Amino acid sequence: MVKILAGEKGEGKTKRMIDMANAAGKEAKGNIVFVDDDNSHMYDLHYSVRFVETPKFIMEDPQVFRGFVCGILSQNSDIETIYIDGLNHIMDRISDADFTAFIQELDKTSKEAEMDMVMIISRKTDALPAEVQQYLI
Repeated sequence: MVKILAGEKGEGKTKRMIDMANAAGKEAKGNIVFVDDDNSHMYDLHYSVRFVETPKFIMEDPQVFRGFVCGILSQNSDIETIYIDGLNHIMDRISDADFTAFIQELDKTSKEAEMDMVMIISRKTDALPAEVQQYLI
């Protein structure tokens, strides 16, 4: 299942997600993955959380990002949760309708792989498309 942490910059979303990833990493029977667009939080994560930095990869298209996630899943079948920070590089380039379709595709992928995805979006919750509101935590 896809879960979204939304809010404006500076509201503590990344810290909250790091805390969630660390708690999951300490208790998980499978693997926890943290995907970020820079390595500034790499050392804030518990040693059991696998860190993936994305600047080496061009992630400006939703389908490319979905393929990237599928690549992570194909390498390890016991991933419990993928935490994703820095999604705005994709979201800022697409329409709300395309963003909604993107989230729904990720949710389908998540359910098929029997794992969760938690992602951060730097936008007010009430500015997100109505179809995406169900994913907010």
